[in-house]
Amino acid sequence: MAVHRAKVEKEDCLSTGSTLINLACSGYPDYGLTKGRYFWMSGDSTSGKTFLCLTIFAEAANNRYWDNYDLVFDDVEGGALMDMEKFFGAKMAARLQPPAVADGLPVYSATAEDFYFGLDDRLSLVEAGKGKPFLYLLDSMDALSSIYEAAKFDEKKKARRGGAKAKGDYGDGKAKINSSWIRTIVRRLRDTKSTLIILSQTRDNMDGGMFDPKSITAGGRALKFYATWQLQSSVGAKIKKTVNGKDRIVGVQSRIQIQKNRLTGRARTTEVPIYYSYGIDDVGSMVDFMTEEKAWKMTGGKIAAPDLGLDVSLSRDKLIKHIEEKRLQFDLQNEVYDAWKAIEEKCELPREGRYE
Repeated sequence: MAVHRAKVEKEDCLSTGSTLINLACSGYPDYGLTKGRYFWMSGDSTSGKTFLCLTIFAEAANNRYWDNYDLVFDDVEGGALMDMEKFFGAKMAARLQPPAVADGLPVYSATAEDFYFGLDDRLSLVEAGKGKPFLYLLDSMDALSSIYEAAKFDEKKKARRGGAKAKGDYGDGKAKINSSWIRTIVRRLRDTKSTLIILSQTRDNMDGGMFDPKSITAGGRALKFYATWQLQSSVGAKIKKTVNGKDRIVGVQSRIQIQKNRLTGRARTTEVPIYYSYGIDDVGSMVDFMTEEKAWKMTGGKIAAPDLGLDVSLSRDKLIKHIEEKRLQFDLQNEVYDAWKAIEEKCELPREGRYE
């Protein structure tokens, strides 16, 4: 019996909001995620993890194939204080919802058990035809406690004050919970076409040896094992602008590494600029890609982009403005796609396939 790779239909696709991240994830410029899957994003503090994932929600809010989806933001950290409507649009702000509401107030997961029980409730409603499929973002796994962790805290507190010695501690218990429960969730996500994104914080590996990774994440290996892809973000260069004679930091270059990828099987790295006052600069990142990969020629700080119908060279800022004013984003995306494919083809081993 032949086993065939499932075809990804357009209605099942979702953009990350960044053309370069889409290409790194799927090999195509218009999507980086699909329905019915679990995705894991880990990264350093201030590297833009939450911003990137909320941009995915904005894409869903503006994609007609996701109109019937609940957009659930489990803001465990309580760290997303940005103006949702300004950065992600009125459509997304109006549809964003917490996991639950009690007495008119949002209720977010406090423990790993809360998170999985809430997911189970939602999936059960979808399976029974009484609820909508959903796009769910947990921010973050690190901010969740667990019943085990609370019990250990009480035990240590009593031992400390009573003089008794507490039993050994084997972490916060989340690794075991994830290992046991996420595998059942993944199957049900696929069956209901619901999508889950989990964020994790990377930490320095203080106990690692010479050959161990420099950073680690909490929650155990199951988070990566069951993920369709793992994106890891880190802070690249700071973006600066001179104002009143002084350099001011106005954003960061977020470096995105694809560390696991079931969509293409390829590990790729890209960078996207995130501005404090604007968000992800998709056009700017594509212009930078075309110049850095020498698809467009830069001379004296000016860029020649004949593929866009320009017969004169422009500075980076003027070229971006021209692209946006003339609505050339789609044309630019096509040029970036062609350049990306050309690079991928050059990376391929020039050999005939082994099997017919």
